[in-house]
Amino acid sequence: MDPMLIVGLSDDDQALVQHAAEWATPQFADLHTPSGEPLLDHALGTVRVLADMQADAATRTAAMLIALPEAGSAKQPDSITQQFGSEIGRLVQGTRALLRLGSIASGASQAAADSVAQKEKLRKMLLAMAADLRIVLIRLASRLHSLRWYASSKTPCDPALARETLDLYTPLANRLGIWQIKWEMEDLAFRFTDPQRYKYIAKLLEEKRIEREAFIEQTIEQLTQALKKMGVTADVTGRPKHIYSIHNKMLHKNLDFTQLFDVRALRIIVPEDRDCYAALSLVHEMWVPISDEFDDYVARPKPNGYRSLHTVVADAAGRPFEVQIRTRAMHEFAEFGMAAHWRYKEAGPRSTQAASSHPAQRQYDQQLAWMRQLLAWNNEASEQPATSPAPQPDRPQADHRPPEERIYVLSPQARVLELPVGATPVDFAYHLHSDLGHRCRGARIDGQMVPLNTRLQTGQTVEILTTKSGGPSRDWLNPQLGLMASPRARAKVRAWFNAIELQQRMTQGQALVEKELQRLGKTAINLEQLAEQLGFARADDLYVAAAKEEFSLRQIDALFQPVSPEQEMSPETLVTHSPRPGSTSQSGKTGVLVVGVGSLMTQLARCCRPAPPDQISGFVTRGRGVSIHRQDCSSYAALATRQPERVIDVAWGQTVAGTVYPVDLSIRSQDRPGLLRDLSEVFSRLKLNVVAVNTQSKASIANMGFTVEIHDGAELGRALAALSEVSGVISAQRH
Repeated sequence: MDPMLIVGLSDDDQALVQHAAEWATPQFADLHTPSGEPLLDHALGTVRVLADMQADAATRTAAMLIALPEAGSAKQPDSITQQFGSEIGRLVQGTRALLRLGSIASGASQAAADSVAQKEKLRKMLLAMAADLRIVLIRLASRLHSLRWYASSKTPCDPALARETLDLYTPLANRLGIWQIKWEMEDLAFRFTDPQRYKYIAKLLEEKRIEREAFIEQTIEQLTQALKKMGVTADVTGRPKHIYSIHNKMLHKNLDFTQLFDVRALRIIVPEDRDCYAALSLVHEMWVPISDEFDDYVARPKPNGYRSLHTVVADAAGRPFEVQIRTRAMHEFAEFGMAAHWRYKEAGPRSTQAASSHPAQRQYDQQLAWMRQLLAWNNEASEQPATSPAPQPDRPQADHRPPEERIYVLSPQARVLELPVGATPVDFAYHLHSDLGHRCRGARIDGQMVPLNTRLQTGQTVEILTTKSGGPSRDWLNPQLGLMASPRARAKVRAWFNAIELQQRMTQGQALVEKELQRLGKTAINLEQLAEQLGFARADDLYVAAAKEEFSLRQIDALFQPVSPEQEMSPETLVTHSPRPGSTSQSGKTGVLVVGVGSLMTQLARCCRPAPPDQISGFVTRGRGVSIHRQDCSSYAALATRQPERVIDVAWGQTVAGTVYPVDLSIRSQDRPGLLRDLSEVFSRLKLNVVAVNTQSKASIANMGFTVEIHDGAELGRALAALSEVSGVISAQRH
């Protein structure tokens, strides 16, 4: 057996992997993958990749067994569980489920496949389906070995497979922090997706290789000696070049090859965190640092846990080169990511019950919880650096709460949808389209008919059965029936019923308005214009207000029967204001003197409600005495124009103590809960009596009218000032 397959494992774990190899080898026979690679070679190659990443024995064993054909009772997961235990059986089942999902996803429509959001959701679904993140690790190792085989055997690689690697698997490796896999997969995939560009950059690297290697060797010697003098034991090496990374920098930053800083690069590995900054100080003393090219990922790690110091300096000849500084622990995590933490079982008990309470098991569970939080983030770690120190991989923060859990399901066209945990086919239908949700009558999950309250699971394919027309049932809003878990779906169902109710009210209100117009003999009226005259934006708003009894149809009658001058002088339009109860003043007094005439009855006109110290004028009515108007009253102006001989001069006399005058106030405000209460508190605080209120709200604006009794203009001014200070009030003025 190849010793590389079991490197780094205990004796018991070595025996487990060896047993798996001996048990599986005869079953592979002469089987090959669809690309032509022998299955046994693929299995062994995948295990080697995992061994390089220091994966545990269970992961390596599962990788050996996954490639076995699923047909035949001897090769079913149950048989594997009997042979190797439930842990390995779960890893095999989970990885095979991901492989089936990959087959489904590869059949997706091109539009869905090209969507950035779809690729992101597919990655999340892969991770969500992996109950154990080692399943994803196995899948990454398998894909890397396949790419290696295409390269070494010179077998043409399907560009779609290489593109899928760049779109799906390398971002997953990045999120897991496994740069060792990420860089190699990117370079190999790039080699197959754009061979000409790959060869061009590789040739540029080769042309300067001798010069670059001489520079690196010389610089390593200088740094090593300088660090030694400082008392810092360090491992200084050249950093490998990655062609795909160079290509991305040239493309996205619009740089020439000669402008790249990290074509020549060093890595310094030191024992402690404080040594990182000591080494950084030394590097900046020896060479000139380039501004804006320093990143401290030690104090402020990347979201995926990556920690290192990055700086770019220039030598005496002005040639820039990059230096990375990190501790050994940082380097292990940077190279192997979560795989660096997956060897806990070597020190822990093997039984499931015992392992659950073992400290190493608990640490592993914490690592998985932290990683699941990390993997739920929307932005790639490489594209958005952390703005605050992230929780350290080896010290998860107990108070770091995970985001809301999600599931990821597929449409029949292999489109990935992200839904909340507990979502049903009804939620799925509304997520796709409102009309599809309204017409939903049944569902199939993975081809099987299911009830509409079935809870969906990650990785399932959901098909919605619909009727040609119709709408949702009110039962869908009943939480006890469990037909919807998504607030978005609930909102759409409520909106549907609200629209139905609104249409019914409009029909009912239109009938009421048209009936009133028939009674008035005004059936030829333009209803939209009528609505505008009544203060509505459109006729539908008038109908709804009429149906909800928020609008009196008498206002339509009043619109067609304007007030005549004689009607203006009717008793209803005149009012005599007396002192409040308990006052000693005589009733019937308005406090108005008619110039040159004694003891004439006077009435305050309702149209303008004059109050001291308004400029006033009088108009002699027939049998009702003198009506008192404000001089700026439009009704008075019309009366005076028609019958100027009836105009009489009047003035405010000595006001009797306790006499009050009604005035109309108009308030315009942003509509909000508690507005009327706050305005009423102002009147109460100022001890003003409100005798009438009229409110109307449109488009979140409240127009409110109050008739308030005041003693004089000063009291009116105080009231308007206080009302203007109420939250949301736009204007407060006398009407």
